[in-house]
Amino acid sequence: MREALIVWGGWSGHEPQECAHIVRDMLQEDGFKVYLENSTEAFADPSIHDLSLIVPIVTMSKIEKEEVKNLAAAIESGVGIAGYHGGAGDSFRESVEYQFIIGGQWVAHPGNIIDYTVNITKSDDPIMEGITDFPYTSEQYYMHVDPSNEVLATTTFTGDHAYWIDGVVMPVAWKRKYGKGRVFYSSLGHQAKEFDVPQMKTIFRRGANWAAR
Repeated sequence: MREALIVWGGWSGHEPQECAHIVRDMLQEDGFKVYLENSTEAFADPSIHDLSLIVPIVTMSKIEKEEVKNLAAAIESGVGIAGYHGGAGDSFRESVEYQFIIGGQWVAHPGNIIDYTVNITKSDDPIMEGITDFPYTSEQYYMHVDPSNEVLATTTFTGDHAYWIDGVVMPVAWKRKYGKGRVFYSSLGHQAKEFDVPQMKTIFRRGANWAAR
């Protein structure tokens, strides 16, 4: 049986505990044995090297050097990591090593909660199979991203809330490698209710299963 670890915490506005339970139920339905922890100390445990998948749901907060070192080594050796929104893309701002793993870092969401469109750029990828462009209401994440990411979906900024980014095309979902480990990220999922959006939930679910060893 594949085993997954969900570590939740950080800023409460992203409802990390509620989201951790949603992701746990999803992974259990897909055949994983799931462990939940609410401290980054879990990343320092040598046993994470035996996992199939790690899901961080920790916005901002801090990660200790020994924690990120062990996490990076586990992923490099083949453990998968899958994350979404600020729970993975706005975590541990002081840790460039963590950002190197994820492949991006949040920097702004102009206009806060707005209506925007998610455009599927790799419809032939199994993660995106059957999903077409869809409207979305949430924070539209403007991120600094790694050019080595394999981008699966994007969004285009209008400039209504920051005129100088009008027309900027920004990755929304991507996959990448970190050593032998697979990394999946989606910027969708500000709060637990967004898992009720079928496309958002399906993209993350498939991405997590793809990332898992």
